[in-house]
Amino acid sequence: MTTFRISEAAALLGVSSDTVRRWVDAGRLAADRDEHGHRRVNGADLAAFARSQVESDGEGGRSSARNRFRGIVTEVLRDAVMAQVEIAAGPFRVVSLMSRQAADELGLEPGVVAVAVIKSTNVVVEIPGHERVAGHV
Repeated sequence: MTTFRISEAAALLGVSSDTVRRWVDAGRLAADRDEHGHRRVNGADLAAFARSQVESDGEGGRSSARNRFRGIVTEVLRDAVMAQVEIAAGPFRVVSLMSRQAADELGLEPGVVAVAVIKSTNVVVEIPGHERVAGHV
């Protein structure tokens, strides 16, 4: 069974360790103590909690895209035709290329809150620390 320290759970959820401790103390997230008295969160419980947080977001309209990253615009590079927009969404950096006209119409500038909506037919999944690619030795 995979378990996570409070700091690891916080990093995965994109919040502070204090926030995770408050959630545990309030009974919103289950945690047990290990042999040293440190709190540990069961991986399945953490996954269920993370899923409930995403489902309760309630932002936006109806869409077939399920990958939504709310963040703050950190940089906008414009030329005559195109714009490159960078969004910091928790610990993630999302970069989008769009027409300059679209960026202007949306009013995208550093400091603006935006949601990156991603729908992709090609998603690569990696396991940190594992060098083996699925199907290859």
